Amino acid sequence: MRFMMLMIPGGYAEAEPGTMPELEAVEAMTAYNKALEEAGVLITLDGLHPPSMGARVSFSSGQASVTDGPFAEAKEVLGGYWMIEVSSREEAIEWARRCPARDNEVIEVRQVMDMDDFPPDIQHAVSG
Repeated sequence: MRFMMLMIPGGYAEAEPGTMPELEAVEAMTAYNKALEEAGVLITLDGLHPPSMGARVSFSSGQASVTDGPFAEAKEVLGGYWMIEVSSREEAIEWARRCPARDNEVIEVRQVMDMDDFPPDIQHAVSG
């Protein structure tokens, strides 16, 4: 089972371009990432620049429009993610609990949809 662990750092929605984490936080997170890797559950991970450096593409009536960050209505934004492969939801949650997150951070754990999760008619349509 694959899961994404999504890091949601408080206050990151208002972070200035180029905002970087503190050295101590990077060192702690590096050790955590190494533990994921050594356990053989890590597929990939990345940190994300603040929303002030991003863009949103929204769609209405078949037309795309682009809004540059920061995004005034954003309350929670992603700061990074891990993709892991584990045997259960409980194991994914346990890995999230071990993260050296700070008081203002949240990790959302979401299972990735596999083709087996879809009903047979959709599986058939996708397979061609």
